[in-house]
Amino acid sequence: MLPEFSSQKEKEKYFHTLRDEQKIDVFNEMIEEAEHIVFLGGAGVSTQSGIPDFRSKDGLYHKKDKKFSSYKPEYLLSYDCLDRRSEVFFDYFRNKLDCRSCLPNDAHRKLAEMEEKGKLDGVITQNIDGLHQKAGSRKVWEIHGSALRSYCVSCRKEYGEDFIFENTEAIPHCPECGKMVRPDVTLYGEFLPQRAYEEATGLIRFADLLIIGGTSLEVGSAAQLAHMYHGKYLVIINKAKTKMEGKADLVFHDSIGKIMNQIEVDKA
Repeated sequence: MLPEFSSQKEKEKYFHTLRDEQKIDVFNEMIEEAEHIVFLGGAGVSTQSGIPDFRSKDGLYHKKDKKFSSYKPEYLLSYDCLDRRSEVFFDYFRNKLDCRSCLPNDAHRKLAEMEEKGKLDGVITQNIDGLHQKAGSRKVWEIHGSALRSYCVSCRKEYGEDFIFENTEAIPHCPECGKMVRPDVTLYGEFLPQRAYEEATGLIRFADLLIIGGTSLEVGSAAQLAHMYHGKYLVIINKAKTKMEGKADLVFHDSIGKIMNQIEVDKA
């Protein structure tokens, strides 16, 4: 059992003096004790599934591609590009963001197991790959939407994961009304999906253990949610350093799949 702390200073001293080999044991104790666990994840959760992140040295934004070299990566995933250079947008989207054949990894599976055993209130993800759902998670809030859904910008008819990727038109059009069909993802310059963000906010505010994994917290939406958290324990798992490490009780600079795979989950 974790000790009761008489002050924040005493709590910080306890966690910051833990040896590396003790951290996993303490992480498991946190999970056993907590009643409302929430996971907030980013691109690093899916890298072990073969999906590149965005900002690391091997990420999507640093990959050289002559075909798209005249555009900034952020522009290619913006509403402005979709609106003004639609053919370029769909060419890039089909080339870089087709994740239909990717499979869940250890992190996705462990989170699904935690939910199934009643130890996880929900997953909040910036990812658009649908891998949490493929692993079996049901309580997933996609604050950047999903590349596996699409809809008509006019009649709002919804289409499945294959519609855009297998469509032979440079700009896919709706069979019902003839207007453009776009992916159901949040592009630069767009607002977050209201319901997903509101549900994510509720989860964060009610949590007593927040696990942040695979995100640098550079994107505003994730950072805002992280700063809303005022619960009992905060754990960060990310290969690179993040801006919130000074507020975390435990920090793991390692593969998220490796760390999550060491979690032992009993039914709540």
